[in-house]
Amino acid sequence: MFKQIFVKRYISFPYSSLLGCLLLLSTAVFAQKKSKKENTSVLARPKLVVGIVVDQMRYDYLYRYWDKYGEGGFKRLMQQGFNFKNTHYNYVPTATAPGHTSIYTGTTPGRHGIIGNNWYVRETGKSIYCTDDLTVKGVGTTADAGKMSPANMLATTITDELKLATNQQAKVIGVCIKDRGSILPAGHAANAAYWYDSEVKGFISSTFYMTQLPAWVQQFNNRNLPNTYLKNPWTTLLPVAQYTESTPDDNNFENTFVGEDRPVFPHNLPELQAKNPDIFRTTPFGNTYTKDFAIETLKAEKMGQGNFTDFLALSFSSTDYVGHHFGPNSIEVEDTYLRLDKDLADFLQFLDSYIGKDNVLIFLTADHAAANNVAYLNSLRIPADSEAPKNTQDSLKQYLNTQYGVGNWVEAYINQQVYLNHKLIKSKKINLPEIQQKVADYLLQFNSVQRTITATTLMQSNWASGLISFVANGYFPKRSGDVMVTLQPGWIEGYSGRLTKGTTHGTSGNYDTHVPLLWYGWKVKPGESAHPASITDIAPTVAYALSIQEPNACSGQPLQEVLRY
Repeated sequence: MFKQIFVKRYISFPYSSLLGCLLLLSTAVFAQKKSKKENTSVLARPKLVVGIVVDQMRYDYLYRYWDKYGEGGFKRLMQQGFNFKNTHYNYVPTATAPGHTSIYTGTTPGRHGIIGNNWYVRETGKSIYCTDDLTVKGVGTTADAGKMSPANMLATTITDELKLATNQQAKVIGVCIKDRGSILPAGHAANAAYWYDSEVKGFISSTFYMTQLPAWVQQFNNRNLPNTYLKNPWTTLLPVAQYTESTPDDNNFENTFVGEDRPVFPHNLPELQAKNPDIFRTTPFGNTYTKDFAIETLKAEKMGQGNFTDFLALSFSSTDYVGHHFGPNSIEVEDTYLRLDKDLADFLQFLDSYIGKDNVLIFLTADHAAANNVAYLNSLRIPADSEAPKNTQDSLKQYLNTQYGVGNWVEAYINQQVYLNHKLIKSKKINLPEIQQKVADYLLQFNSVQRTITATTLMQSNWASGLISFVANGYFPKRSGDVMVTLQPGWIEGYSGRLTKGTTHGTSGNYDTHVPLLWYGWKVKPGESAHPASITDIAPTVAYALSIQEPNACSGQPLQEVLRY
């Protein structure tokens, strides 16, 4: 009976209506699931973003030391993350302050205003340091090292935009032993920025952020870790003979510490520190110290543990100090990177237990790279040389004296830019574009100079590509000079004279502009790309990942292929 009733009722119900109902029901359920999934995707964010900047890291260091890296540091980031192999800076000068600022603002010095580590200020007749701020005081120190803030940076950073997007609920902290490597990335709205003061041998801050150091920072400083590291000589991590990627330990291309006869291992830090009071920075242990403080920052501030994405702006700067002192082909540099690799492995392992790989988005890059030592290149018959800025300035002054009469025509020559005396030029009723062009033409006679261009010409034209576009991207009218100089390939400028030992940076050469860019963690798909990428693409990529506004002067584009959506 039941079977008959069921069959009759089933047959009496129109088949098309039954099919329609089933389709409608399934469509509604699917739409609900899809809507829920889409909403989750839009709102999903990592618990923590960590931006890692390795000061003066050349791109080729990833591969030069590959066989000696462990599995948990650079190799882990490269094998489990995404590697943009063709990432460059697109402006000059390539220096620490502009580099950090460009990474975090997503634009070039011509828009964010940080045109160098220092620049000349016409109104005062003096140079200014990029993070100088006399309106604030040091916290944790009484030295001038604490009178710092991001006030000279004129654009927002991606860290600022995260604070704005979360109604100040996100926590943003900068950490670096260099002030500018901590302050500029952390941005204007940061909760804190900490940097190292050699006088107190600990991390400090300024009243821009706080009135006193948190108890946990004081406790960290009280451990006196720099003194602990300086109790033992700096010896190589591996036997010296195994550093086959570098030049022999004893050579004439490296600087010595005061008190040393030759630049060779071991470097007797206990004895050397008396004559080299800031030697701690120029050892790999400055990076380890930074890593330890970064971990303490995450734990003490409970970063990544709340309802909003937090951001740690972390920079390792001992690589830069060691690089300048010894040069990129030295065993000292190689040993520093092998030790940094271990520091990165420790840091990533901590993040595994603290928050988990899938909850943190990490990028690693550099604020600039570095030139090869010119004497070393010459020993291989490769054209290269160094020029002293003072020689350029003195020669130019003599030339202008013969052209216009004796006077203080050149106020400054800094960052490969000539600052002319506008008041004197105006009082003599000299045409400014005319004298600018004369200076530009005169400087072309120097062997070190490849191209020159005047500020007037830069402002009258649009330079979208080529060498002059680098100059244009680095030109900020209110802070830059009258004539910009670009150097020949292989040429560098020393600070106080010709530079034949160690190295420097600052040019448009690939050795200065080509840097690593690795992404790892939250929604990052493993892979690599040789497509051109700019350092200004990092901030908009983070904005894209977090679904927040990009920085207000951003000119880069999101690198969409890195993220899995």
